[in-house]
Amino acid sequence: MSASDSSAVRRHMERLAAEGVDVVRVTYPDLIGTERARDVLLDELPSACEHGLAFCRAVYHTTPRGGTVPVPGGLDAGLPDVRVLPDLRTLTALPWEPGVAGCLGDVTDPATGLPAPESPRDLLRAVSARCAQHGLRPVIGPELEYFLCEAAPGGAGGWRRYSDTDGAVYTAGLRGDPDNHLLRTLRGLRDLDLGVSSGNHEFDGGQFEINLTHSDALAAADRAFRFKAAVKELARKEGRLATFMAKPFNEAGGSGFHLHLSCVDEAGGNAFADPAAPHGLSATARHAVAGVLAHAPALAALANPTVNSYKRFGPDTLAPWLVDWGLDNRSAMVRVPPERGAGTRIESRLGDASANPYLLVAGTVAAALLGVLAGAEPPAPLEGYGYDAGRSAVLPATLPAALDALEADTELTEVLGKDFTTAYLAYKRDEVARFHRHVTDWEFSEYAEHL
Repeated sequence: MSASDSSAVRRHMERLAAEGVDVVRVTYPDLIGTERARDVLLDELPSACEHGLAFCRAVYHTTPRGGTVPVPGGLDAGLPDVRVLPDLRTLTALPWEPGVAGCLGDVTDPATGLPAPESPRDLLRAVSARCAQHGLRPVIGPELEYFLCEAAPGGAGGWRRYSDTDGAVYTAGLRGDPDNHLLRTLRGLRDLDLGVSSGNHEFDGGQFEINLTHSDALAAADRAFRFKAAVKELARKEGRLATFMAKPFNEAGGSGFHLHLSCVDEAGGNAFADPAAPHGLSATARHAVAGVLAHAPALAALANPTVNSYKRFGPDTLAPWLVDWGLDNRSAMVRVPPERGAGTRIESRLGDASANPYLLVAGTVAAALLGVLAGAEPPAPLEGYGYDAGRSAVLPATLPAALDALEADTELTEVLGKDFTTAYLAYKRDEVARFHRHVTDWEFSEYAEHL
């Protein structure tokens, strides 16, 4: 660490100490977007910034319930370390945890000094750099939905929806939120500098959406990652569970993770805007739409990354299961919102809330870039209500099919990188295998008394 770096660390420490902070929580995303972290006493921050924090690389290969998947570079290599360096530019006090500030960490391989192959944040950096080589800077606006749950001992899964109110879509206040969860959460998030702007009760009882402003791709993914972690922490403080699972309840719909995407060109303008072109969309915008459509089957493996994800799809769900696009049409996989000029953008509605923000953004941007480089043109936009398999191709209906599509899409995996793709496919195929070995409640209820 240079003298200037050391001086910068000291300035951060002085500021934090003046704010009553004595612990810095260094966090980073694992392969599925779960927050991994270590608390560092403020006095030890210079050492952490100089030498990094050692974590076992196999944390990237750890299942949600603690198993370790045999991904290359983990178990087979003797469980080596990765090094996590605090990114002090992201330091923010945690409003719900007095005396603690959080920051993101950059993950490197100590043996090479290069980013860890599985690092989602560095994957997005690499994809953004590829765009910059072609004079484009992606701009992303994330939209996330989630369910708030209350403990239900003895019930299925041990949790139930916080509210059973029907018909409260796009509302605020006590009608669908009798304990003012949304207000408390918005206020708790306000000081984290995440670009949180507004929120509302969503379609189903106990479901909420909180909107984030747009920014460059990495900052948007950083904010979405920290947003998900913060919402879950705020719920835990109340003894509740906030879940971004794609479809947690049989009797309710799913939760989406929609991405609004535009690009800034080298002149600083919106590369998707062209008032003289059909629909006000530039050739770059049309090519980007075509790229997302062409690579949608492979992209599903990143946008819909769990076995549960595919239970969110189906006719009349407003969750896309066909490969199509439309002008301000919410029944299409890719929607073009009505704003034009500086607000011209496309909205990918493919992702569900369980997606790792970095991988969803990286995959979507990579697919759009491939379309731009190919000069591809999309088909005619969808008119009217969609969900007609006679008009559009069907997306993968299961996680195994999506993983096969990702492996087969060599154009997309070349942009994402061989090491990342190998690790991701190995991890997710192990998840599929574990699911197929597990006896579910449905199977017992369906068969036990009758067979």
